[in-house]
Amino acid sequence: MPVFFQVSTIAQTIQLSLAPVFMLAAIGQILNVLAGRLARVIDRARILEERVLGLETGADRVRDIWELKLLDERMSIINAALFLAVSSAVMACVVIALLFIANIAKFHIGTWIALAFIVAVALLICCLTAFMWEVRVSLRAIHVRKEILS
Repeated sequence: MPVFFQVSTIAQTIQLSLAPVFMLAAIGQILNVLAGRLARVIDRARILEERVLGLETGADRVRDIWELKLLDERMSIINAALFLAVSSAVMACVVIALLFIANIAKFHIGTWIALAFIVAVALLICCLTAFMWEVRVSLRAIHVRKEILS
């Protein structure tokens, strides 16, 4: 005989899962921003690679190599932030799944659900920290060269 769950039970579970669902939406937007920044960094690195290969010596070549190193650092930071954001999203999905499993099967795993949510938030905090770090690194390349200003 099939087991039917009351609509109120499912509705309550859906209400409980709203916070992780909103968190997933926010993570999606963060992923979009990070992917856009990574694409722009890669495009700039490709342009600079071609310029460096064409220049034998000189101050421009030195500056382009310096900027390439900076772009390489930014790519690594963005990749780490992307990994952390996706990990956070996966943990938020685990929280949602555990909420439904616990409610339907009458498991008492509230502590595990809370821990999974804490891990999801901690991963998101680490992602945002990496994003802030990448922005700070990117600001190093924005300054106008002193020889142009004088």
